[in-house]
Amino acid sequence: MPKVILITGASSGIGRATARRFAGPDTRIALVARGREGLEAARGEVLDAGGDALVLPADVSDPDAVEAVAAATEEALGPIDIWINVAMTTVFAFFEDVEPDEFRRATDVTYHGSVWGMRSALARMGPRDRGTIVQVGSAMAYRGIPLQAPYCGAKHAVQGVFESLRTELRHKGSNVHLTTVHLPGVNTPQFEHCRDKFDKRSQPVAPVYQPEVAADAIHWAAHHRRREVYVGIPTVYTIWGNKLAPWLAERYLSRTAVSGQLSDTDKAPDRQDNLFEASPGDPGAHGPYDERAHRRSIQLWATKRRRELLTGVLVAATAAGTALVRCIDARR
Repeated sequence: MPKVILITGASSGIGRATARRFAGPDTRIALVARGREGLEAARGEVLDAGGDALVLPADVSDPDAVEAVAAATEEALGPIDIWINVAMTTVFAFFEDVEPDEFRRATDVTYHGSVWGMRSALARMGPRDRGTIVQVGSAMAYRGIPLQAPYCGAKHAVQGVFESLRTELRHKGSNVHLTTVHLPGVNTPQFEHCRDKFDKRSQPVAPVYQPEVAADAIHWAAHHRRREVYVGIPTVYTIWGNKLAPWLAERYLSRTAVSGQLSDTDKAPDRQDNLFEASPGDPGAHGPYDERAHRRSIQLWATKRRRELLTGVLVAATAAGTALVRCIDARR
């Protein structure tokens, strides 16, 4: 039976790479975003991989639009098995330079868009008592950084909803699974089409990963009942470092994260952003930082093999302990 997957933010970046990762003969994918050109290009990639795809242009900040794409997906493709919330936008600026309408818009897309997605997915999966909702999070859901107050605030809020909803699902004994994938800096087109108030082009905090790494984690999380999945060592040390010593993380980021997010490249004077309107053309999955983006994550590889690695460590420890006992006995 083919799986039906709905992906928001599917026209570019992580959403686009995720559509490619899921694409295959046994998948039907609903592609949701505002930009039709990017969605059509994504559909072509899914078809080339042997899958089926439905293009659904929509603004996820509108709950009625999200509900409409959910209904259209199930009418055309069948019951949704996996719903993936990826859509986001932000404003790169110091807090005082972000206007109220800009802050509201970034919050509506990144936070409310995820909430409306969870609601529409759960309205269908709940009565069937099956299905998976994958929420794309961020290390910034736990640790805010400078120049990204709207995005950090939205991701913190999404994390709160995630925890609340998982608790409710557990209370009800529901078999609907909700998981979140927390990401590091990723080389996506957001650095070319999100609103940016600096003269220099913004960049992800190093080390940077390619969107295919994130897509692989999302695909794995959708098929394994893990509460949270961290991607990349930077995500691990950012989240745990903030839990253990938030004052130290704050001092470090205050000294490094402003310059670390501004490249040496001048921003194009005619640059258009997609905060309120979709950017024209097909943005693709990759941003402008291919030359320094990692194509794999050893930490993610280990996460996916946690049980096998733990078993190996226990076997090795047991063998070492046995050898030590024999050595002691031999000396007596």
